[in-house]
Amino acid sequence: MHDLEGREVDYLRISITDRCNLRCIYCIPQGVTLACCKQNEYLTKEELFKVVKVAASVGITKVKLTGGEPLLRKDIVALVKGIKAIEGIQQVTLTTNGILLDTYGKALVEAGIDAVNISLDTLNRKKYAALTGYDGLSKVLKGIHILKEAGLKKIKLNTVPLKDMNEQEIVELVQFAKQEQLILRFIELMPFGGGKAFLGMSKQEIVETLERNCGTLIPYHNTLGNGPAQYYTLQTKDVKIGFIHAISQHFCSTCNRIRVTCEGYLKLCLHSNKGIDLKPYLASSEKTLEEVMRQAIQNKPKQHQFNHVTQVQQLEDKMMSQIGG
Repeated sequence: MHDLEGREVDYLRISITDRCNLRCIYCIPQGVTLACCKQNEYLTKEELFKVVKVAASVGITKVKLTGGEPLLRKDIVALVKGIKAIEGIQQVTLTTNGILLDTYGKALVEAGIDAVNISLDTLNRKKYAALTGYDGLSKVLKGIHILKEAGLKKIKLNTVPLKDMNEQEIVELVQFAKQEQLILRFIELMPFGGGKAFLGMSKQEIVETLERNCGTLIPYHNTLGNGPAQYYTLQTKDVKIGFIHAISQHFCSTCNRIRVTCEGYLKLCLHSNKGIDLKPYLASSEKTLEEVMRQAIQNKPKQHQFNHVTQVQQLEDKMMSQIGG
């Protein structure tokens, strides 16, 4: 369906848990203890299926499962398999930190997962531990190989470049993506939650670094995903490099996504708390839930407010891990 700005909204990101097994420094500030939802506050598997079924009826065709860390849900494989079976859903993908892919990777591929995005900001073991709070790089790399061995073709790496932290890693990550035949995406730092304490790199800064070390970047116009990433390839055409720059060059005019948090709140924009709690309607008929979702989606905000002064009460005050990114 289309919102009042004429944008086609066909992509749903669902945070299935707000818990995480890492503490990435740009996500959860040091010294902060997050109050995660209680177990009985999470949407159940059946409730998630109902939300997706109704979302499909209003035009959603693509679903991304996020967290927190989605692989902390013990029913993750059943969720993927069940959502894949819902009429109208063409694609189910997953964003993960990769720590538990050695446990679930093969089963996820067998359940029909279409693509997996893996957060990876460095290939240096000590720096990985410093960035995430856990010495888990080897587990992530093992998980990538398990996905490849199981036959998954679409594997992306998500990297958040931080000045004075991992900016020297971006060339090495390009070389790794080329070697492993992975897609690499650089994601601009979001200035809320733990991200407020760090300085990110702009797309232009990253491009200049890559072109000095890897060669000219050539625009790549074929579709490689559901979202707003702009893709490039090197002259050798053996690696795809994407950029998501929501702050410096926002893409709100073409935003096609909505989000549902783990406790059932329908979010219409990452940076806004505007939306509606779906939980009171989950016991209602699918028709009632459909009407609630339609009305909400129509009123999706025109754009985020990262670069604008706006009323404080309209801004999202939760951490990224609590809203699903």
